Amino acid sequence: MKELKDGIRAEVRLDWKNRVHKRFRGTDADKRYAREVEVLKILEERGCPNVPRLLEEHPEELYFVTTSCGGPAPNLSEAKAAALFLELEVNYGVRHLDAARRNITYDPGPGKFCIIDFELAEILPMPEKPESTAS
Repeated sequence: MKELKDGIRAEVRLDWKNRVHKRFRGTDADKRYAREVEVLKILEERGCPNVPRLLEEHPEELYFVTTSCGGPAPNLSEAKAAALFLELEVNYGVRHLDAARRNITYDPGPGKFCIIDFELAEILPMPEKPESTAS
């Protein structure tokens, strides 16, 4: 597996099937693991297209597997990043509490930006969708 990150809070690797393996460690690892899993499930339920999909959960190991969302997006502007995080909150009811550019990737296959790393996030009520008006 290819190592993507090996830090004090998590180890992240990419396997040959292009799946992301994330193992939590350090302070409050159990709480951060549980939060990220919960947020990923909520976002999938709410139909958010630009976040990883949870494939496997291993709570006893504080480890999960998700789909890949591309790679770093170093040329992403602060304005575009802010707009993506705002869209996540306004359309899907999740406030990312670490809304930094490093938590946005670019997936060239579908040609879209993706938001990652939800261990620090707040789940809000699902926003109301505006009613369409018949003309």
